Amino acid sequence: MRYIWTLIWSLLLSNMIFYVLVSMQGGTFDFVKASIFGVIFTVVISVLGELLPAQSEEI
Repeated sequence: MRYIWTLIWSLLLSNMIFYVLVSMQGGTFDFVKASIFGVIFTVVISVLGELLPAQSEEI
């Protein structure tokens, strides 16, 4: 379930960021490129989340 939410949020945020940046430059928004970036971002975040060790809480 966390992978689905990560994908949804990365797609939303990447499309929003791409839209704002392209609008500031006066270009045309490309949904496919922004979505591909979101999927790549999801894969990178998921791999990093699995590779990094979990923090143990020691008192």
